[in-house]
Amino acid sequence: AGQIENGASVIDINMDDAMLDSTAEMQRFLRHIAGEPAVARAALMIDSSHWETLLAGLKNAQGRCIVNSISLKEGEESFLAKAREIRRLGAAVVVMAFDEQGQATTYDRKVAICRRAFRLLTEQAGYEPQDIIFDVNVLSVGTGIPEHARYAVDFIEAVRWIKQNLPGALTSGGISNLSFAFRGNNTVREAMHSVFLYHAIAAGLDMGIVNPGMLQVYDGIEPSLLHAVEDVVLDRDPAATERLIALAQEIGKRHGL
Repeated sequence: AGQIENGASVIDINMDDAMLDSTAEMQRFLRHIAGEPAVARAALMIDSSHWETLLAGLKNAQGRCIVNSISLKEGEESFLAKAREIRRLGAAVVVMAFDEQGQATTYDRKVAICRRAFRLLTEQAGYEPQDIIFDVNVLSVGTGIPEHARYAVDFIEAVRWIKQNLPGALTSGGISNLSFAFRGNNTVREAMHSVFLYHAIAAGLDMGIVNPGMLQVYDGIEPSLLHAVEDVVLDRDPAATERLIALAQEIGKRHGL
């Protein structure tokens, strides 16, 4: 209820834990919240790495759900079988940019996987485009590793491509992944998330997995921090990460981190 009050329009429900029977807990929890008026204001995202748990979620949830997630990791046959069952149970689906060769980290791979998945879902599994949500992998920037520098740009450009070339399909991403290199410095992390969302939404991003109570307003970010963060997120020059790390250390000292 607290997340909904802070502005969340979708609530992710995940019961995966080694100490829990995730299938039984998913069923129990969804039945428990069915009578909560506050929860009814948001859509439910049924989230699990276990297929039986996802099915239990869909069979016990009120209203139309989103499944998080399926991918081409195990090949087309498995992908289509799961997609058809999810559609039969009336849900929309998140599709990860992941295939038999692994996770897509570059723009070209993200685009190729999404094009392939879209064709399979619309031509063979009976999906309407608006029931497909592509997650093209938000990955960490500001790590100091050159190969990571374009991760944010490639995500934003892949979103732009999807909106222009796969009409009707939606896009999403787990925003906190972007800033893992700055764990412990919430001021910098929140600024990174806000800058990233500002540019990704302009490119067509439809939804993001965020803590809605931990976002800064783009125009309210302190100018020097905004400039340093934007340089990293948009990969403006090779020294951008070094400058943001130095600024983050300075901010950390001011806040006693």
